[in-house]
Amino acid sequence: MQLSPVKTKYRILNFTLKWIFATSLGFLFSLLMIEISEKPDMSFMEAAIGSLTIAIPQSYLLRKIISPVKWVLSTLFPWVIIAAMGIGVLGWTVTNSPFLPTRLFAGIIIGGIGGLLIGISQWWLAIPPSFSSAWKWIFVNMMIWMIAIPIGSTVGLFLHRSTNLFLGEVAGLAITWLLVAIFTGISAVKIIKDL
Repeated sequence: MQLSPVKTKYRILNFTLKWIFATSLGFLFSLLMIEISEKPDMSFMEAAIGSLTIAIPQSYLLRKIISPVKWVLSTLFPWVIIAAMGIGVLGWTVTNSPFLPTRLFAGIIIGGIGGLLIGISQWWLAIPPSFSSAWKWIFVNMMIWMIAIPIGSTVGLFLHRSTNLFLGEVAGLAITWLLVAIFTGISAVKIIKDL
């Protein structure tokens, strides 16, 4: 059954708002357990905790079409691998360079690698093969992280410089997560049409 354009827009908006709320709440909750760092050598445990705080609320929203256990595991594995690669815990590590072009370039590279690994893992381990366009999730995830990290990192750098507080970097990470939540939420509805 084909939904009317108004119902389709409502469905996309409804799911996206819930997704933004769940992802943002997960990030804020993670701040109680993970120390934001400039060091890329954050522990595997911090990567695991961070990914679980994001994946668990998301898995609740996806539970009708994707196994919550599969979603959580498919999110946990790449974050731990990313931490093992030494590039930091994606979404919780701040680029330590005060030079904006370096931050932008590093954000694009790190976001691309991280987004690619997360997208592949979630597509391969969690998203059912019955969704014909599920493979797009890999590239959408990669592009979203490649855009979100440089923007969040830039905001964090300017806030850090203007306030002289490291909290500006944390605000930059919050912007990164907000962008990731918005665009992955919209993409999830379009790729997985049964949400």
